Amino acid sequence: MKAIKLQRHYLPKDWKVSTWENLKPYFEALLSRHLNGMADLQQWLKDRSELESVLEEEMGWRYVRMTCDTQNKELSDQFNYFVAEIQPQIAPYSNDLNLKLVQHPLKEELKKDPGLANIIRSIETDIALFREKNIQLMSELEQEAHEFGTINAAMTVEVDGKELTLQQASDFLQSTDRAKREEVYLKIANRRIKDKPALNELYSKLVVKRDEVAKNADFSNYRDYMFKAMGRFDYSVKDVFNFHDAIKKHVVPLLNKLGQERKAALKLESLRPWDGAVNYFGTTPLKPFSDGDELLAKTVTCFNRINPQLGGCLETMKTMKHLDLISRIGKAPGGYNYPLDETGVPFIFMNASSSLRDLVTLVHEGGHAYHSFLVSGQPLQFYKHPSSEVAELASMSMELFTMEHWDIFFADERDLKRAKREHLEGILATLPWVAIIDKFQHWIYENPTHTVEQREQAWLDISGEFSSNQTDWTGLEEFKKYTWQKQLHLYEVPFYYIEYGMAQLGAVALWKNFKGDASKTFQHYTDALSLGYSRTIPEIYSTAGISFDFSEAYVKGLMEFVWKELELATPE
Repeated sequence: MKAIKLQRHYLPKDWKVSTWENLKPYFEALLSRHLNGMADLQQWLKDRSELESVLEEEMGWRYVRMTCDTQNKELSDQFNYFVAEIQPQIAPYSNDLNLKLVQHPLKEELKKDPGLANIIRSIETDIALFREKNIQLMSELEQEAHEFGTINAAMTVEVDGKELTLQQASDFLQSTDRAKREEVYLKIANRRIKDKPALNELYSKLVVKRDEVAKNADFSNYRDYMFKAMGRFDYSVKDVFNFHDAIKKHVVPLLNKLGQERKAALKLESLRPWDGAVNYFGTTPLKPFSDGDELLAKTVTCFNRINPQLGGCLETMKTMKHLDLISRIGKAPGGYNYPLDETGVPFIFMNASSSLRDLVTLVHEGGHAYHSFLVSGQPLQFYKHPSSEVAELASMSMELFTMEHWDIFFADERDLKRAKREHLEGILATLPWVAIIDKFQHWIYENPTHTVEQREQAWLDISGEFSSNQTDWTGLEEFKKYTWQKQLHLYEVPFYYIEYGMAQLGAVALWKNFKGDASKTFQHYTDALSLGYSRTIPEIYSTAGISFDFSEAYVKGLMEFVWKELELATPE
């Protein structure tokens, strides 16, 4: 599948972002342009979109290069220069351009187009939130948040005489040798706790500044500010709390049941934290690939079975060197698909070793990548960035679609069933974790002056509501207080997490349809993603053939389906 590369018309073809001085004239020209009629207004929107796409891609490449090599100071400086010296200069001009649009006499005429109505709704929100005094704060927040990646990238442990990243070491938690699992778990936990003070200090600093941003914009707390800033037009804080309750009622009991099964299968008197990842239906850890090349090749084959367009996306990214898949020292943790708006071909970053988790990560990010390719031809940059509830639907659905073809990774039927069951167990574990992280953030920003000790207790209270009652943390209480510190989203993208839960429900609904008619469902999925952000979230979900719903009844019905599929995937 070919992405549609943006053709420049407003900017010179060889122009590059270097300083604010070489960028400023293009913003000033847009701001001073006379817009006498609809044709002028539409061209102005296209020219602004082109400028923003080029800037978004520049920011993207600086972020990608920095995360690929956190030890390279030059790359870090280039990213920080953009965030500290260029973005703050852009902010007031963007606000003025927003005002120019919403104050134009033809605004109401523009809103007859559903996509442009979406744009104007978002822009009016941005205007309402804009405060000059927040520009510098936001620049500082963006730079400081990325200290999380730098701290984590330096974390390594020694296992069997080898220095490993924490991602690499965590593969040992799938070992059938319980003593080895315990040894590695404790090494990872002790290594994390060494940086506990630094991560606590960083998070406290971020919370204080974020609260200041909210107060500057006349909000009582940062949570309410972020609900507005993230464009959550289709649900409320109350809806989210109701979702938490539905998870507690209909998912946590299944998690407890899985814990009981695990303890019995492993013949353990006490289920410890290092017993949660081992696949207890076999004698060896699942190993779907041996290296990055094999992971990519098998994933392409898997994608092609669903639709050749999918495999073509990864092939294009491979050719363009837009993939960095394998874990190594000095690389930032986590994984992402970074859209590159001008090129149209995104970049996938991840930290694979050799686990099922890595396979799932690549197909997840591959779903995001397919989405990026599909929206590359959208006429305006805004449409290329749908809300997170839609973006995560693209990725989580791909995990489940591909599961129907995991025989590519697991030739042995029993291993295939083990892999499917493990992934479905992961869904049942993910939803409570999403609720924990989300509810924790609500507490954090409703209580911004909390102490570190109060934060610890809040984490223990909230995580206790949604965690399995089968895991024994005796003697590990200090580690348990800080399990939140591994969650990148808390530091770098606050409040971006509940979307995973909403999208997980949508993905399960799509998978249910996919099992009935794969071709039709994939077409609906493609049609929905192709809309980008030219329609509302409920409209996009409807195009996909599902509902944007996270009510108690919806959660209950879909979890019953997952449990049934999990039982079918249980090896005999």
